[in-house]
Amino acid sequence: MIHIALAKPEHVAGIAEVCTDGYWATYRETHSETYIQGIIEEFYNHDRIRKEVTETSRHWGGYFVALEEGKVIGAIGGGMIDEGVGEVFVLYLNQDRRNEGIGTKLLDALTKQQKEQFAAFEQWVSVAKGNQKGIPFYEAKGFTAQHEQAGYHEVDGERYTSVRYKRHI
Repeated sequence: MIHIALAKPEHVAGIAEVCTDGYWATYRETHSETYIQGIIEEFYNHDRIRKEVTETSRHWGGYFVALEEGKVIGAIGGGMIDEGVGEVFVLYLNQDRRNEGIGTKLLDALTKQQKEQFAAFEQWVSVAKGNQKGIPFYEAKGFTAQHEQAGYHEVDGERYTSVRYKRHI
C-alpha cells in the first residue's frame, strides 16, 4: 500500500534518488548531460534536501513523499509564491511506477497543504517546453498554459524554455 507523508530526514536519500532518476528520465533526450548534472548537483544533493526537509515555511512547504514499505517512490515539493498563490516546484516518481495514480496522490497532498495552511486559491507550475511526461499530467489535473518564459536555471550558458501553467484550487 502507498502512503503519502510529509518527508522526514530518513527520506533524504530516497528523495534524492527519485528526483535524480526522474530528472534524467525526463530530460535525457532534450538537455545536455552537463546541464542535467548541474541541476542535479544544485537541487538534489543530500545536504540541500536535508535542509528542505527540516526547514519549512509558507515559501517552501517541505517535501511530501509517496512511500511503499518505507521506500520513497515519489516526491513533490512546493510553496507559496504570492498571497493565495501556490506553486508546484518539483514532482518526480520512480519511473517504473508512473500511471498508477501516485503523482495524483502527491499533488493532492501538496494542494491540500497550500489550501488549508496557506489559503491558496490558485496553483502554478513551470514545465519545460516539450516535457511529454509532465505536460499531459498537469493538463489532466486542470492546469492550463498561460505563457512561455526562459527557464529559471542556466548551466554553462544553456537555458531552456518553460511553459507556465495555472489552475484554480
